[in-house]
Parts: sequence; structure tokens; C-alpha cells
Amino acid sequence: MTTNTNSGGLRERAREVLLAAVRGLALALVILPVSILCFVLTAVSVALVPIGVGIVTTPWILGGTRRVADVRRRLAYEWCGVRIRSAYRPLPADANPWARTFGMLRDPGTWRDVLWLFVDMTAGFVTALLPAVLLFYPFEGFAVAAGLWRVLTLDGTYWYGFVPVTDQATAFGAAATAAVLLVGAWYLCPRLLVAHFRLSRAVLDPGGGELVERVRVLTETRKDAVDTSAAELRRIERDLHDGAQARLVAMGMDLGTVEMLLDKDPVQARELLARTRRASVEALGELRDLVRGIHPPVLAERGLGDAVRALALRLPVPTEVTVELRGRADAPVESAAYFAVSEVLTNAVKHSGADRIWVDLHHVADGGGMLRISVTDHGRGGAVVGAGSGLAGVERRLGTFDGVLAVSSPAGGPTMVTMEIPCALS
Repeated sequence: MTTNTNSGGLRERAREVLLAAVRGLALALVILPVSILCFVLTAVSVALVPIGVGIVTTPWILGGTRRVADVRRRLAYEWCGVRIRSAYRPLPADANPWARTFGMLRDPGTWRDVLWLFVDMTAGFVTALLPAVLLFYPFEGFAVAAGLWRVLTLDGTYWYGFVPVTDQATAFGAAATAAVLLVGAWYLCPRLLVAHFRLSRAVLDPGGGELVERVRVLTETRKDAVDTSAAELRRIERDLHDGAQARLVAMGMDLGTVEMLLDKDPVQARELLARTRRASVEALGELRDLVRGIHPPVLAERGLGDAVRALALRLPVPTEVTVELRGRADAPVESAAYFAVSEVLTNAVKHSGADRIWVDLHHVADGGGMLRISVTDHGRGGAVVGAGSGLAGVERRLGTFDGVLAVSSPAGGPTMVTMEIPCALS
């Protein structure tokens, strides 16, 4: 049993060493041409920006460099478990070439990529190649000991590393050196590949810049929250002024007229009273709608799940709601989620052409908790998050709570809108 375990461990270690060497060799063969090409193209393109040519090429080239860096990040995690974070500033989808170019050039992540290209084609190339050299170079030493030095020597001396081979005795010295290198490969190859990716992380990882990026995001989301709050107050004021307030003023005037007509024309007075009663019912309905638009009573009383179910019942399209929530989130989070779902459902009803909608709400407890909501329809598709769209407003609303919005909507459908908000349930 112990022998089998040991042999299994040796095979696994040999596999790790061989994989590290092969992967390092593959990286080295790719690094040199790709990194040099990206570095040269980036330098030339940026240099051509002042005369306008680089405006067209720079976003494309920098985008390619980012993709190359992202591939390295993925390989670092998949091969060696080294996490390299990415922190690029987002660019508006409708940005023109000038705004896109200078937006990327002002991004610290861009210059980290450029520095990484330079490091990658120098020190990075060496660290990637070392595992393969350490593993495969010893086999030349063994071949030298077997007599290869007699074939390859030109002036009577064949150099294997720092060992001069002139006869069979020195050839055995080369074999001994190769054996030492092979033992070193056994212990060092996987670690050398890890060192290569850690070197990449030292250059690519934002480090303290992540805090700066976080502050920037929080500043933007705070501005969006303030703007949204101001717009909501203006909407409430407008609705009160143009709706319920106007009806109440008209009711007051009608009641004054009724007062004057009670003795002179009771019939007309009764008609005015009936009209005033209808106006009061309409004003009450408008006030209820306004209150529901600020914070639905069912949301405050029964929580997000029942509030979304009540919302679905009022839609003209059959909507199936699935709720898996074992508690309630904080009131601001519930409110943001409710109105986000309401906006997405309104868009689906207006634009998708679907005859059925599905809503799924559930909470994931891992990692501090995540409220995940998906709204799916099988309509015509084509939904995008862009300036002026309802989905852009939903994204801003969720961003206030560090939430994210993802839209999958190919032409022809189906459309799936997924919203996630970090939160814990009470």
C-alpha cells in the first residue's frame, strides 16, 4: 500500500515537472514574437496619434494588448493558481474614436500593459524558458557522457555549460553536472513557472491602484444616486402639481359653487356634488399610484418576493415569478431591486413582443451574500444597454449598491436580463 502511494506520488511529481517545463517552453516561444510585436505596434501607434493616424489604430492595438494580458492572467490562475487582477477603466459604448483613444491612454491599466510587454520580452522570456532548460538540458550532458563529445568537438574541447569536455573522464563530469541539474529541475521547475507568473503579477496587478479605482467608481455611483434622487423628487413634484393637486383645487372650487347653489338650484348642486365625489376618487387613486411609485406598501409590508408577484399580476403579459428568499434584505436594497425589476418588465412588455415572461429571484449566501434576479422572455431580442435606454438607468440604480447588470439578447431572442446586488438577508 505504501509502495503504491509513493509510486503514485512520484508519477504525479514527474507529471508536474514535465508540465511546467512544456508550458514554460510554450510560453517562451509565444512570448518573444507576440510581446515584441505588441510593444512595437503600441509604440508606433501612440507616436502617430498627434497626426491623426493613431486615432484609428490605437484603440484596436491597445485592445489587442489587453486581450493578450487577459490570456496571461487566465493561464496564471489555471496553471499555477496565481491571481492577477484586472482594473481597466470602462469606456462608453458609443464613444467616438478620439474619446476612446484618449480614454485608453489616460487609463493606468494601459501603461501597466505596456510596461509588462517590455518586462515580458526580457525577464519574462528568461523565467518562462528556465523550467524547460533545467529539465531538458541535462539530457545533453548524458549524451555527452555516452560519447557525443567526440562527434561535436571541433578543437578538441566541447563545452557542456561551464564544464570543458576533452576526454571520457571530463565527459563523466558533464554527466554529473547534468544529474545535479536534473535534481534541481525535479524541485524547481514548477516553482520557476510560478515565479514567472508572479513577475507578471508584479507588473500587471493594479495593487494600490485598485483603491483609486474603487474611489472613482464610488464617486460616480454617488453622483448617479444624487442625480436619480433629484430626478425622482422632480417627478413627484410634477405628478402632484399636475395631478392630485389640480384635482383638489378643482374640487374646492366645485364645493364653493355647490354652496352657492344649494338654495337656488338644488338639482345642479347635486350634479356638482356627484362630479366632486368622482374627482375625489380619481385624486385618491392618483395619490395611491404616486405612493406606490415612491415605495409600494406591499414591498414594505411583505417583502420583495410578494411585491414582484403583485407587480407581475398587473402586467398585460402572463408572467411567472419564482422566489427563493429565506429572509429580507435591507429596505434600500429591496427598493432598488423592485424598481429595477419593474423597469425591466416594462421594457419587456413594451418592446419584446413576447407572450410570456419569467422572473426568478434567489439569494446566494456564499461570499457575503448575493441577491440574483433574472428576467427572461422569448421575444424578438436585440436589447442593449446604451445611453438613453431604460436598461442604462437600471444599471445606474444597481451601481449605487455595487450591483451589476448583464444582458443576453441575440437577434430573434430570447432575452435574459440578470441583476446581482451584494447583500445579506435578515
